[in-house]
Amino acid sequence: MAGWLVLCVLAGVWSRGQAGDWGSCAELMGGVPGTPGLDGQPGRDGREGRPGELGEGGDGGVRGERGDPGEPGDAGSFGLRGFPGVPGSQGQSGEEPFVYRSAFSVGLRASTSTVDAPVVFTKAFYNEQHHYDNISGKFRCFIPGLYFFTFHLTVQGDGVRVGLYRNGAVVSLTLDQFLTSDLDQASGSAVVSLTHGDQVWLQVYGTGREEGRIYADVNNDSIFTGFLLRPCLPGQPWW
Repeated sequence: MAGWLVLCVLAGVWSRGQAGDWGSCAELMGGVPGTPGLDGQPGRDGREGRPGELGEGGDGGVRGERGDPGEPGDAGSFGLRGFPGVPGSQGQSGEEPFVYRSAFSVGLRASTSTVDAPVVFTKAFYNEQHHYDNISGKFRCFIPGLYFFTFHLTVQGDGVRVGLYRNGAVVSLTLDQFLTSDLDQASGSAVVSLTHGDQVWLQVYGTGREEGRIYADVNNDSIFTGFLLRPCLPGQPWW
C-alpha cells in the first residue's frame, strides 16, 4: 500500500509540474470496483443473418398412409407399334362345316333285262345313310336340296334304252344302240332338285328293236351313284 502512495505522490508531482495542477491521487488511481448494476432491457432484434450452409440430410421418416386415388388423367397419345406377340396354342377342333350328308354308290351283281321297272342295284359301294333302298331300287330324299346323279352301265346285245326317273317322271333318257353281240357302255348324269320324300331311280324303258340288257359280272360293273350337293332347309334360299 505504501508503494502505491509513493507512486501517487510522484505521479502528482510530475503531473503538477507538467500542468501546474497537482490534482488528487484518486484522479491517478482507479477506485474499488462497484457492485454490478441491474440487467438492462433486451435490445432490438439484430439484422437477419446470411443463410447458413446446407446441413446434412436427416434420416427418412416413417412412411405415411396411402392417399385416395386421384382423378383419371386425360388419355395419352398412341404409342409406337409393339413387336408381334408369341403365337398362341392351337385351339380345339370345331364342328364340321357341312353336317348334312346323303350319298350312295351301288352296282349290279348280275345282268338284268327287266323293262319298265326300276333297276335294282344290290352291290353297295357306299350307302352309309341307307337313303338308297336295295329292295325297291329307289333313292329316297330325306334332306331337301340339290343332288347329282350319274350312271355308267355295261350293255350287252343290240342296245338298250335307260331313263333317269323322279317320282315316275323322266328326268333324262339315254339310248345305247350297238348292233353286235359285244359289250358296250351307256352313261348319263343330271343335277336334280329334290324335296323331302322324292324318289329317284334308273329304269330300262320301252320296247323296240333293242333287245339288249344291262350287264354285270366279276369283270364288269354297272354303277348308279348320287349325292347331295347342297341342302336347302327352311329359311335358306335355293340356288
